[in-house]
Amino acid sequence: MSAEKRVIELTEAAAFRVKEMAKHNEEESSYLRLAVHGGGCSGLTYGMNFDQNVNEDDYIDEQHGIKILVSQQDAPILMGTKIDYKQSLMGGGFTIDNPNAIASCGCGSSFRTAKVTGTPEEC
Repeated sequence: MSAEKRVIELTEAAAFRVKEMAKHNEEESSYLRLAVHGGGCSGLTYGMNFDQNVNEDDYIDEQHGIKILVSQQDAPILMGTKIDYKQSLMGGGFTIDNPNAIASCGCGSSFRTAKVTGTPEEC
């Protein structure tokens, strides 16, 4: 299923880093799958991985040469999310800005939304 409207926004910096990672892992022909999983202190965690398989309920998008998959189940939770890559003297990493997240844990690796609380775990 094609994306009627963009679920996530991948910045140019994030796309460049994803391309580097895909090349390093010999995944240049794969899609980047963004997902939400239960767990973490606040109940939900993000997942990003390379995937060769497109499911019939996936939204498909392409940004900056990166083919992106998001399941219909995860799309409402991720709608409007911006993924960037920041580099600093201390190293680099992906940043995820999700306008649907109403709470996150102190370490920043989990979150919850007003409609989906997930499965919180002990910190």
